[in-house]
Amino acid sequence: MPYYRPVPRTDPARPDGALTLAGGWCWFDRVEVLERGAPPRLMPASDLPERVAARLTAPRDAVAGVGMGAPRIMGILNVTPDSFSDGGEHVDPARALAHAHAMTGAGAAILDVGGESTRPGAAAVSTETEIARTAPVIAAIHAEIAAPISIDTRKTEVARAAARAGAALVNDVSGFTFDADLAPFASEHALPVCVMHAQGSPETMQADPRYDDVLLDVYDWLALRVAALIALGIPHGAIIVDPGIGFGKTQAHNLRLLRNLSLFHGLGCPILLGASRKRFIGDISRTPEARDRVPGSLSVALGAVGQGVQILRVHDVAETRAALDLWQAVHGAA
Repeated sequence: MPYYRPVPRTDPARPDGALTLAGGWCWFDRVEVLERGAPPRLMPASDLPERVAARLTAPRDAVAGVGMGAPRIMGILNVTPDSFSDGGEHVDPARALAHAHAMTGAGAAILDVGGESTRPGAAAVSTETEIARTAPVIAAIHAEIAAPISIDTRKTEVARAAARAGAALVNDVSGFTFDADLAPFASEHALPVCVMHAQGSPETMQADPRYDDVLLDVYDWLALRVAALIALGIPHGAIIVDPGIGFGKTQAHNLRLLRNLSLFHGLGCPILLGASRKRFIGDISRTPEARDRVPGSLSVALGAVGQGVQILRVHDVAETRAALDLWQAVHGAA
């Protein structure tokens, strides 16, 4: 089976016949054709099968009221004591609310609230603990801030409490495989979802991750999950996909995914990238402390935007917004 990866460009010298990528700011006139067991090859975009071209070019629907025609920032708000980068900083509800105000003021279009660390080696927490951490914070944010709130959870009851408190999106790092009731809950309550790829659980995922071809394996897994969510009644336009950088991947796996993110436009969904401050950035940039990885995180984020990625999930909202503003000014992008 062939896979078609658009080769994205933002150059102002756009040739006649070039196609707009996902209704956004990139264009392409060539695609890389990938097949298992065969060398990659380039072909003109004009030779794409009609259904593939339609999927690659169709504008993406707004998600939770946020349009996808320009790069958007999702601000991370971990209300946990042990997250890898900011554990313990926002456990206090007042500090969490203040940070939410700061992030939206700096340019976050969506706030992602999580009450269970999913860093490598992290242990699971109880549903009750997760609800106690997240629901009050979501309610406080919802009362004061207009930006939509995402609940970062694998559990139905946590999502239920979050939705009651005002959450408008469910972001599941397990790709809706941990709790069989979570996707039906999202469907029943018309909540958009973000489905992320992960190999293994947080406790074990970095032990020895292996793939036949990480790029194509992740694509196929996400395609199956998108189809399963649609079958449960979640509209295609309400699904975001996330390749899961750092979740059961080596540095080499992460880099192959990052170099080829534009392949995932073939799923017909907005793409979310969550690479902020992750360990591979520290390994490459020689910054062992997560707080020192902002420059590397910005580099990865801008590389993703250059491939048409619509949502950047980040810790450092103000810095990312500034980098995006400069990138858009230089490239003349939306």
